[in-house]
Amino acid sequence: MRFDILTIFPEMFSAYLKEGIVGRAVQRGLVDVRLVQIRDYTDDPHRTTDDRPYGGGEGMVMKPEPIHRALNDVDRRKGSRRVILLSPRGRPFDQALAWQLSRWEQLILVCGRYEGVDERIKQCDMDMELSIGDFILSGGELGALVIMDAVSRLIPGVLGGDKSNLEDSFENGLLEYPQYTRPRVFEGLEVPAVLLSGNHEKIRRWRRRESLRITLKRRPELLDKARLSEEDKTLLTDVMKTSNGNAPKA
Repeated sequence: MRFDILTIFPEMFSAYLKEGIVGRAVQRGLVDVRLVQIRDYTDDPHRTTDDRPYGGGEGMVMKPEPIHRALNDVDRRKGSRRVILLSPRGRPFDQALAWQLSRWEQLILVCGRYEGVDERIKQCDMDMELSIGDFILSGGELGALVIMDAVSRLIPGVLGGDKSNLEDSFENGLLEYPQYTRPRVFEGLEVPAVLLSGNHEKIRRWRRRESLRITLKRRPELLDKARLSEEDKTLLTDVMKTSNGNAPKA
């Protein structure tokens, strides 16, 4: 997988690309990341990437020419690719979309700044706009990092176990069950006995029930879209009998 990130602050990515899962994936050659300084594609001595908006208003808008030139100069692979603008008005990014993007060979992520980018660059060069949440950030760099991390985890070989990413929150439409490790007792709190039983079927059922319980309590709207088995429905009914949660919509 190849990521090309267009930004006016490439230094923001340097430390992240050396550490953790993404850093190891880069070192092993499973992920290739290219940082493109948009200012290198300006045509004035001050390397200006923004200007005042037509029609007036507060703030500045990123000019279309530097971004367009940078995109034209990106080494685009012959395989499949997508050009993505990080934008507050974009499609919400979620795990299902992360899986879709992981199937492309190259993702070109454009980080907006200020009040946004000139609308014409969206019409000419972008395949999609993505948002990582309903809040305002100073720029698209954090969004690009989020997408790069979420997608990289899904690339074969990046995680240690083949099923590691399948057990994460949101993979099956629910939040993840609680996790425990040593010591067995911490601050008077003990690890649930079922996890020490060695009975794999009881552990599986307990984890599934806890996943349903936590989802019902914290993100009940997820249950409306989750694919629930008959066992899940039975477990959820049992959970609701012992909680104050509301039933999901039919």
